[in-house]
Amino acid sequence: MSASLDSAAAAAREESADVRPSGSELGELCVLMKLGEIVLKGSNRKLFERRLHNNIRAAARALPDIRLSQRGAGVIILRMPGGSDLQVAELGERMSNVMGIVWVHLVRRVAKDVESVTDIAVRSTAERTGSFAVRARRRDKRFPMTSSELAGYVGARIKEAHGLPVDLKHPENTVFIEVDKDEVFVFTDGIPGQGGLPIGMSGRGLVLMSGGIDSPVAAHRMMRRGLKVDFLHFSGMPFTGPESIYKAYSLVRQLDRFQVGSRLFVVPFGKAQQQLKSSGMERLQIIAQRRLMLKTAEAMADNLGAAALVTGDALGQVSSQTLTNITALDDSVDLPILRPLIGMDKAEIMDQARRIGTLAISELPDEDCCTLLTPRQVETAAKIGDLRQIEKRLDAEELAEYLATTAQMHRPSFLGAAEPALETAARR
Repeated sequence: MSASLDSAAAAAREESADVRPSGSELGELCVLMKLGEIVLKGSNRKLFERRLHNNIRAAARALPDIRLSQRGAGVIILRMPGGSDLQVAELGERMSNVMGIVWVHLVRRVAKDVESVTDIAVRSTAERTGSFAVRARRRDKRFPMTSSELAGYVGARIKEAHGLPVDLKHPENTVFIEVDKDEVFVFTDGIPGQGGLPIGMSGRGLVLMSGGIDSPVAAHRMMRRGLKVDFLHFSGMPFTGPESIYKAYSLVRQLDRFQVGSRLFVVPFGKAQQQLKSSGMERLQIIAQRRLMLKTAEAMADNLGAAALVTGDALGQVSSQTLTNITALDDSVDLPILRPLIGMDKAEIMDQARRIGTLAISELPDEDCCTLLTPRQVETAAKIGDLRQIEKRLDAEELAEYLATTAQMHRPSFLGAAEPALETAARR
């Protein structure tokens, strides 16, 4: 090491003498999170950060108390002074499901002392093989060593300790060092986050949740855009068993990883389907029952605070999802219908379902209301006038209002029962 680098290291050690963490905090495991879109929100950024902080605390429930610190516009640090390393690791895993976070890192928090930083860096690479590089960044520019000097010094010590080859362009292992105001964070790996916007920033929606592959993916994509969602499932009861309800419950529970306080509403739809079939709709039956579902969802939306409905429609995926039929569905309600999968193919949707953990559940067998009393042929170009006439004879608006009153609410929580205060905060 050069004389100038030696003197810089000595100056850094001297400066950090009054900010060294206590012995119990030296090497303390913390969670460091990098934000994405939020940093681009300008004067509104504080609102997004406040919502994100609330969501983080809700996702950390039942763990030891956390201390949250916003470091600049794009970094959040979580400390858990009373927690074990295993509990901090679980906290990091939970944070990877919080919308608005791009990367989650388990980091060691050490004093602004070069030797403390080096010691942690050397220990963190003890079991590694292959090439390595050190990337250093100073958020506190008062630190006497520049980023490149710090990276060079620590890198030399790692090479000396373990004999690993250095590769600055394409390393197999990377040690990250971030110098903050009062401490330094050292880490090696990270967990990709969900990205997007904090849930709740875009209002609330109501997802029409079938037991299939598409609607859970649609729900996740809208959550990622900051929409807090409730779920509405139509069962074929009393003509089918409860299997589709169990399946919908399992799907919502899996999606509850991404938001706290999910609510599932179940409407028994079998008798309404029987009425539709008895009206002689034939080929129009599928479109008519979907319009009735949307009308029922709209009747529930006001009480739930939902400003939009969400479906898993993908253009042309099945015969009922032609452009003409989608237009006929839009005609049934005044609320906007959000269709985040509209331009995706089945392979893309299945890939996303696999990534969010819903595909295996969706593929379980069940008898849902969509397969009940289904006609042999489905109309691919439904005429809105014909549908309105049939609905007028059935008094569909009144039927939808009645169906809304029959909904039963469930709370499929991924993290277990929420404390009332957290549940209330999550609904806001």
